[in-house]
Amino acid sequence: MTAFARRARATAARMHPELSLVSYTLLSHLEYQGGCRATDLAAHYTLDKSTISRQVGALEKAGLVERRLDPTDHRVHVLHLTDRGVDVLAQVTDARRVAFHERLAEWGESDLEKFAECLLRYNDAASRGDLTVE
Repeated sequence: MTAFARRARATAARMHPELSLVSYTLLSHLEYQGGCRATDLAAHYTLDKSTISRQVGALEKAGLVERRLDPTDHRVHVLHLTDRGVDVLAQVTDARRVAFHERLAEWGESDLEKFAECLLRYNDAASRGDLTVE
């Protein structure tokens, strides 16, 4: 798992110079949610608010994310991707798809089905909190 995580970070750095794996993950979440508050990101990823604040600040500085007032509560700012953020995320997502396709090109259909099943089981266990570090 450590090698997998290390490879994922290295791959993210090659995909786009401005986008770390963490940045990619946050942008993906913002796109999926259609925007959310920084506190929601912190809660979702179980990260300290200051960590999210630094990450979001870097994304704002890069012009990938912007804060907008929540239309239902003007005391709250909601993070959204900028047009540039949408474009960069799409570029990286496409590059990741190509990389995965190349890595898995020689795998047979039954291997791919087993791999997908195992990933689903792993992610399901992780979402339930069944995975522990020993």
